[in-house]
Amino acid sequence: MVLTPYRNKILTFNNYFRQRKYTKPIMKKLFILTLMLLSFAQLVFCQESLSTQNVILVTFDGLRWQEVFSGADKKLITNSKFVSDTSDLKEQFWTDDPEQRRSMLMPFFWNTLAKQGQVYGNRKYHNLVNTSNMFWFSYPGYNEILTGICNDKAIFTNRKKANPNVTVLEYINSLPSYHNKVAVFGSWDLFPYILNRNRSGLFINAGFEPMQHEHLSDQELLLNHLQQQLPSPWPSVRLDAITHHMAMEYMKQFAPKVLEISYGETDNIAHDGKYDGYLYAISRTDKFIEDLWNYIQSDPNYRNKTTLIITTDHGRGHLFQNSWKKHGRFTPGSGQTWFAVIGPDTEPLGEVRTAAQFYQNQIAKTIAAFLDVNYNVYAYAGIAISQVIQKDKQEVPMMFGMVQLKK
Repeated sequence: MVLTPYRNKILTFNNYFRQRKYTKPIMKKLFILTLMLLSFAQLVFCQESLSTQNVILVTFDGLRWQEVFSGADKKLITNSKFVSDTSDLKEQFWTDDPEQRRSMLMPFFWNTLAKQGQVYGNRKYHNLVNTSNMFWFSYPGYNEILTGICNDKAIFTNRKKANPNVTVLEYINSLPSYHNKVAVFGSWDLFPYILNRNRSGLFINAGFEPMQHEHLSDQELLLNHLQQQLPSPWPSVRLDAITHHMAMEYMKQFAPKVLEISYGETDNIAHDGKYDGYLYAISRTDKFIEDLWNYIQSDPNYRNKTTLIITTDHGRGHLFQNSWKKHGRFTPGSGQTWFAVIGPDTEPLGEVRTAAQFYQNQIAKTIAAFLDVNYNVYAYAGIAISQVIQKDKQEVPMMFGMVQLKK
């Protein structure tokens, strides 16, 4: 703990007054005055400490850490069982250097986001990110990300069941300063259930739902028509391009303070066993995120006061030839994930290569921490990831929290 050096000082401070034999009335007045000063200082610090006023959570559904940190997998990119044109794919995404390879696959992620933010989960350096749930598929994964609940046994299927848990997004939306300023866009049609739309009252557009609100823009009307006319290969997941542009249009019109965008093609294409399609989906989504970040940096509502958190709901298999297509409780590797953060309060450390262990259940309280919101609905939820918030913006309130003067 960074507070350890202060302990002896605090005890010495108390002993000093004992040795001087101050009377109890004077001690009591000093005690009250000290608390008032500390409370005032902490209030001022909390009001001025963080620049983040908006948080955007982006998820790639089922994107392996292997592709994020090493780019295309050599065993798969040359396998005609999973790739229709191996030579064309290698030309776009292959080089022997894994760091160059990952930049070819995700150029914005590695050339901009990683340089200006922080990236976690490269297991080559024992920098570990894992799910705490033992199911290793989507609904439990999103539930863990959004509630912080560790290994919640209430959510163990992908069935369309309204989530009994209160997510961090629902909680934030219940606060007066954020009411109707939280929105969710997802390609998967389960998000209205994951976020319990009927109870939470959140604005959610997911699956094949058209955009519905007053004063639809021409772009939104066009997207509604395109969604009907462009067939999706999957009955429960629409094309990510529709999700992306609907979310962008909503941002331009309503400027939500908290937004979740969940892209789904990576997982579904992987399940189909098309490694070339999987790589193309990763590359497309990287461009979507670049588009999103460029808008954030160009709009006065968001520029220099928005934190972007990017992660995935679960990993995928890696031990056997076909296991990359799968994930779940009996597919090793499915609980291995990753995350990245960029924003005004995140030090630009790049790829973090120190040995550490993080969990998916820490995301919910991290979102809340950036907004100075006390999301304590579940006492056993994962703690906020303090490493992604600059240390000089944490030490003062943490030190004050340790000061306990004895009567």
